[in-house]
Amino acid sequence: MKKLNVAVLFGGRSPEHEVSLTSAAGVLGSMDKSRFEPVMIGISKGGGWYCYDGPLERITDGTWQGQARPAVLSQSPERKVLYVLPDMREINIDVMFPVLHGRNGEDGTVQALAELADIPLAGCGVLASALAMDKERAHRLAASAGIAVPRSVTVTSPNTPVKGLEPPLFVKPLRAGSSFGISRVADMRELPAAVELALKYDTTAIIEEEIPGFEVGCAVMGNDELITGIPDEIEISGGFFDFEEKYTLKTSEIHLPARVSADKLVEIQETAKKIYRALGCRVLARVDMFLTPEGRLVFNEVNTVPGFTPHSRFPSMMRAAGFGFGDVVTRAIELAVER
Repeated sequence: MKKLNVAVLFGGRSPEHEVSLTSAAGVLGSMDKSRFEPVMIGISKGGGWYCYDGPLERITDGTWQGQARPAVLSQSPERKVLYVLPDMREINIDVMFPVLHGRNGEDGTVQALAELADIPLAGCGVLASALAMDKERAHRLAASAGIAVPRSVTVTSPNTPVKGLEPPLFVKPLRAGSSFGISRVADMRELPAAVELALKYDTTAIIEEEIPGFEVGCAVMGNDELITGIPDEIEISGGFFDFEEKYTLKTSEIHLPARVSADKLVEIQETAKKIYRALGCRVLARVDMFLTPEGRLVFNEVNTVPGFTPHSRFPSMMRAAGFGFGDVVTRAIELAVER
């Protein structure tokens, strides 16, 4: 069988640029080269597109651009090709696998390019990607599906009066990931500064009530028929699961499986699938929720491009369910072609 050319996109114009590099190296290193031919497309912090053909180590350490050439992706369904400059060499693209976290990569923008060109997408489509990035609208959809969500308000200025919420509160950019710009507010006098920080990452901030308990997550894969990983649990010794904790686990710990009953694990999986369907997700996503001391599940967010390092939560949850990292990458590509 002819190998499929799989365009793996990495980097991007978001604060999560470096996180994307590590995730992309994980995907590329686990790809079945007997079935798939990776086409490595790096996007610089300034938004330039490049075709890269060097070692994975240079992606991880951020020096890949020195061994890359400018490239342009055709938007024509009749020409599913990447043009590599300056000689306009053509590389056929059979599948696009975006490993781009945050704005301009996980929010439906790159997904729209794939759909314009009619290139199968190993990930969620335009609408689901955009909805999942918008915390307020994701919460509304989850609530319409009967899922509990935190009470919240959105603001566009640090001086906007906030009514109906009492601390402790979390203030977040409406559309951002990796916990950039998030603050916990224990006193309302801290609120303006927290909103100002969030607005450095987006034009709108969302202010949410704190949900007691702890966070659980569940990996979901599929289009029509869904499979799930084994849910995990985040134990936090102090503060909250910010950027540093997510990527160093200095004072936090991830328990896999989550330390709950077998029945509760199943409930987490079924609730995750319900949220996945409510947002119109396909191929894969990680669904995060809170589990309260009373045993109630409350929706937090959906990550349509979760971390893909060998130690990230999504592949770890799938591995616990019997699917290795390579199996996950292969299945994502198969689901893209199937769709």
